[in-house]
Amino acid sequence: MAIEIDLNCDMGESFGIYRIGNDEEMMAYVNSISVGCGFHAGDPHVMGETVTLAKKYGVAVGAHPGYPDLIGFGRRKMEITPAEARDYLLYQVGALKAFCEAVGLELQHVKPHGEFYQMLWTNESLARGVLEAVREIEPEPIFLALYNTIPYEMAQSMGMRVAGELYADLDYYPDGTTFIKKVHGEIDTKATVEKVVKMVVEGKVVASDGKEIEVKGNTICFHGDNPQGPQIVKAVREELEKIGTKIAPLGDHTY
Repeated sequence: MAIEIDLNCDMGESFGIYRIGNDEEMMAYVNSISVGCGFHAGDPHVMGETVTLAKKYGVAVGAHPGYPDLIGFGRRKMEITPAEARDYLLYQVGALKAFCEAVGLELQHVKPHGEFYQMLWTNESLARGVLEAVREIEPEPIFLALYNTIPYEMAQSMGMRVAGELYADLDYYPDGTTFIKKVHGEIDTKATVEKVVKMVVEGKVVASDGKEIEVKGNTICFHGDNPQGPQIVKAVREELEKIGTKIAPLGDHTY
């Protein structure tokens, strides 16, 4: 049986007159997108524009909710309660879901952004608050999480559809978590393609200490604000197709 994988891109992160990312170029190569919901990036017009483009390209849409931190792009630490985490998520996902419904699309998944995402890796109560919020959404979307982290395992134990996420353009710590980068540096496209193929085929990646670690995922994340994004995702897609990988949106996968 062919390996099945989704190619996903974080995008919709422009704001007002400020344009960020290569959103339309990326849509030509991915199956799914995670759209900024106005807290860490994006605004109502950008959200609507991005969802409309997704329908044009036949791309599945997910929400990418973050901290209310436009200046810090959702990368700064905040002290919040599980109830606040729930409300932040429902507020943002609800807004994007309305844009999806307006053009006849179903919200496919939810993927927290930045520090709103990372806080879940070590805090069980916040992770539960976020996951319980996801379960309140109808129909319940797929939840994206890093393999072997608290939210990944908790979502599985709650009987939720959870997709493990692999990162093409970020590096890994030895514990399997990823680096948060405020600015994307120069990326070696050939090395990135080799890295992704290794993750997909062997379930392994070389971490920051030079040792291989186990990874597992249904979806590969790319970033729309990476200047090299289009060339990287194009090269990755071509290589995966060459080795017989089935590339399909998460909604078509079996859970």
